[in-house]
Amino acid sequence: MSTTDPRRALIEEWLRDELHCPSVRLEPASADASFRRYFRIWRADGATRIVMDAPPGREDIGPFLRITQLLADCDVHVPDVEAADPVRGLVLLEDLGSESLLSRLQGGASPGPLYADALATLGRIQLRGVAASASLPPYDRAVLEREMALLPQWFCARHLQFEPEREERELLTEAFEFLVREALAQPIVLVHRDYHSRNLMLTAQRSPGVIDFQDALAGPVGYDLVSLLKDCYIAWPRSQVLEWVEAYRQQLRRGGGDGGADLAQYLRWFDLVGLQRHIKVLGIFARLWYRDGKRGYIADLPRTLQYVREAAASFPPLREFSAWVERRLVQGLAAANARVLSEPAP
Repeated sequence: MSTTDPRRALIEEWLRDELHCPSVRLEPASADASFRRYFRIWRADGATRIVMDAPPGREDIGPFLRITQLLADCDVHVPDVEAADPVRGLVLLEDLGSESLLSRLQGGASPGPLYADALATLGRIQLRGVAASASLPPYDRAVLEREMALLPQWFCARHLQFEPEREERELLTEAFEFLVREALAQPIVLVHRDYHSRNLMLTAQRSPGVIDFQDALAGPVGYDLVSLLKDCYIAWPRSQVLEWVEAYRQQLRRGGGDGGADLAQYLRWFDLVGLQRHIKVLGIFARLWYRDGKRGYIADLPRTLQYVREAAASFPPLREFSAWVERRLVQGLAAANARVLSEPAP
């Protein structure tokens, strides 16, 4: 057992003594933007499983287990839970493999069939998850405001190294209030909250497998769709995005869901909740470096900021906010990224 990683030693003890499932090999599988870690284990028969390590006090496996069942009831391929220990913060899971939608796309695969599967799965979440969404906490004003507050706190103050002045804070308050009202006006569905190419695993059956859903809420219909199609890790031409949006809207309507009065209304939902999301993500990606020492997300800031620029420029009520983004955020990002990338790794 490892003497330098107590949590890893705990995993090995749990597998051996509690589950009678000693591993032949145990290796890190992945980590995410939280305190959770994932290990892949190889059993003596060659089969593999994943162990989620969610340290108590930092992570709670309760929401993960609850949402796993809700999504499974929607006929979504989520990892089957074989064992769970809430006291230790450990879960033994089906192994969905190591190839994500993102890695397949980066390898040159045609996006059409892959996105068709991803959109079909999202449709099941939103259409079959109506009852499930009623049991989830709401994606309400408090959550929306708290998320967008990460922009001035972490992206502006820490990454770009400027504190917004009083007039700027007032401008942000006004813009954020507009986005909150728009988000709360959308139809409510089960929202995964991180439905993107890194969290969709390509599997031999019932692809894609869906992971990282433990923060699900009941919220705006456009949120998960924009997470997927305006992905912070890969970008597509607007013309292609529009084709996928309209195809998905028609899928929703055929299934009895709310696709808006017309495409224009649905695109408004899509773009404005996407702006809220990407404002949040700018703050989160900066926080992952300055608080958690995870530098890899810095390289994704320019793509995320470009989404903010495009959306903000498209809506007249956000004209002043858009100008501020160009003047204060766009102008400072390249230098800030260069500074961080020149610093030694933690």
